[in-house]
Amino acid sequence: MARSRKRERLPGIVDVASRARVSPATVSRYFNNPEVVRRPTRERIRKAVDELGYVRNRAVGSMVSGTTGCVGLVVPTIDNAIFSEMLQTFSSALAIHGRTMLIAAHGYDLARETVLVRSLSEQRVDALALIGLEHRRETLMQIERQGIPAALLWNYRPGRDWPCIGFDNELAGRMAAEHLLALGHRDILFATGEERSNDRAAGRRKGAMDAMRDAGLAVPERRRFVCPYDIQMSKEMIARDLRDGGRPSAILAGNDVIAQGAIFAAASLGIRVPDDISVIGIGDFRGSSAFEPGLTTVRIPARRIGQLAADVLIEMIDWPEADFHHEHCCPLELIVRGTCKAVEPAV
Repeated sequence: MARSRKRERLPGIVDVASRARVSPATVSRYFNNPEVVRRPTRERIRKAVDELGYVRNRAVGSMVSGTTGCVGLVVPTIDNAIFSEMLQTFSSALAIHGRTMLIAAHGYDLARETVLVRSLSEQRVDALALIGLEHRRETLMQIERQGIPAALLWNYRPGRDWPCIGFDNELAGRMAAEHLLALGHRDILFATGEERSNDRAAGRRKGAMDAMRDAGLAVPERRRFVCPYDIQMSKEMIARDLRDGGRPSAILAGNDVIAQGAIFAAASLGIRVPDDISVIGIGDFRGSSAFEPGLTTVRIPARRIGQLAADVLIEMIDWPEADFHHEHCCPLELIVRGTCKAVEPAV
């Protein structure tokens, strides 16, 4: 979605942001809700305004004629905790700018996503955010035809045409696998999400498999299967596998929802975590630390993604003349709790 730069001769809010070394969204907060901006930052912005002779045009920004004050967010699911923290932060950050989030879920069906994007564009949303990097051509063309500011969230690859705000899912899978390998695990069950219409699950599986390959280990087909993002269904599938397929020393789950299903599956069979089997997830969703023992996992920076996404889209809405190029790869963190235990490697 190419944007040509059309800078006016008079200094604008982007100039103020550059001079004050802050984002345009922070300058907007300074004018609209100064109490949420830290005092040192307020002073830098005030100084930049004075030096540049910036005069605020109250007809632009969030009150631009023709805007609706609504920002659309299309997610795969709202049926579990996967996106809940990001959604809350995104919604709260938009509210600071007087905007409302409209959310829709496509159920991991990219054809359905196309329909939802068309519906949101017909409602004249000011901007759109989509989850993942892979979408149907019709979806992207619809957004481009309408000229709607848009961003891609939750996955990251450099050099995207559109703003990309997420994290390296391959790295997340690799980090989880390397933690188990460092603890001496070699027989690992990989229970990851459905890769169809889900580039995040595909990336995590690839990262984990790459880590195993780099360690010189082959993963047999019986130790790899697709699990739904549902605790009960994951519990049933993993319990069946533990009964029929022989017990591995560890389970790597594609996210914390599957990991919780794995913990319940082990408990239903009298298998102790971590004494008899280790479990690691990806996400660090709300409630993951409350398990006993707490779930070892790779923390996804969900709140950071939500905040950055809101800031980026507000900038694109309020200052369409600026040529913003946003790429944000948020860092991941291994959270070691109690569900993983070292084992002696097989001789």
